[in-house]
Amino acid sequence: MSTRIFQNVIIQMKDAVGCTLGVVDEQGYVIASSELAKIGSRLEDFRPSELEANPNQTLITENRCYRALSAEGAALDYAAFVDGSDAPAASICAVAAVAFNEARSNYEEKHNKAAFVKNILSDNILPGDVYVRAKELHFVTDEPRIVFLIRQLDSADVAAVEVIQRLFPDKQKDFVLNFNETDVVVVKALPSANCPEEVTRCARSIENTLRDELGLHTVIGVSTYARHLRELADRYKEAQVAIDVGRVFESDKSIIHYESLGLGRIIYQLPTTLCEMFLNEVFKKNPIETLDEDTLETINRFFENNLNVSETSRKLYVHRNTLVYRLEKIKKITGLDLREFDHAIVFKVAMMVKQYLDSLNSGSKY
Repeated sequence: MSTRIFQNVIIQMKDAVGCTLGVVDEQGYVIASSELAKIGSRLEDFRPSELEANPNQTLITENRCYRALSAEGAALDYAAFVDGSDAPAASICAVAAVAFNEARSNYEEKHNKAAFVKNILSDNILPGDVYVRAKELHFVTDEPRIVFLIRQLDSADVAAVEVIQRLFPDKQKDFVLNFNETDVVVVKALPSANCPEEVTRCARSIENTLRDELGLHTVIGVSTYARHLRELADRYKEAQVAIDVGRVFESDKSIIHYESLGLGRIIYQLPTTLCEMFLNEVFKKNPIETLDEDTLETINRFFENNLNVSETSRKLYVHRNTLVYRLEKIKKITGLDLREFDHAIVFKVAMMVKQYLDSLNSGSKY
């Protein structure tokens, strides 16, 4: 980062503190100072190992006070210093470190593309400001991009971010962002807005790498394509919905595409009262709970085989007449004949609604 940021803070502070202060790098060379002649010189009493061991404490030597400047996820790279070893010098050093850290944080956020992308995803930037900031950062706004949300299940590992970053080394186009202890978001630039094979390959690579290197069990939500930067917030929400809906309707999958959610996405957005009313209307004769596990398995197989009686009976290893008998039994209990397309659709939707309500009641999750 530019040393001018530190120097600007020093200029504002030097008259108020009345002593020499500045910033050194990890080797002890002065990179900014209220005493310009010191810049470029090395402070021999600088002891970086002690500052690294106690980053939140002031190091006091015979001639000076030092305080480490924080850098998230990084080793010691800068430290504030103040000439003097008494209590006032130590206090000034601590205050100076706060000022330097704040200036550094503001500078890095302003000039950091990853922070810019994270703000877009989190809806922390106004749509109109996206254009302005993108221009300042020389950011391509209309490049096709996709959002992956990687959620760690069972256990989480902070090393996941570093492992994923190695898969996407181009930090000017692809962004790996840590959102919380379990969620990592990848914003990936694509060669075109229609390359499903590339998207699937990336998702599978993330899943396999995290499993092989860290032993992590993950589920990955995949958004639709974003054709402009301003669409990233909506795409992030899509990836979240993909995981939430997949938890209910596609729990056997580890990679879930938002665009493949279909009917499940619609049901997920319905109020529970409306879902309960629908079930009561569909199953007026008897509730769906009347059907036992074997009957439900028959129904599922019937749907899987596109309502084909012959194929379903073959897959179930039963005679065709046996399956017909079971379907008649279902019709008698529920009033719905699954051999009729309209009835089959209603029953399929009802089963999905029941599955959704059960997931809410049990609080089930990945």
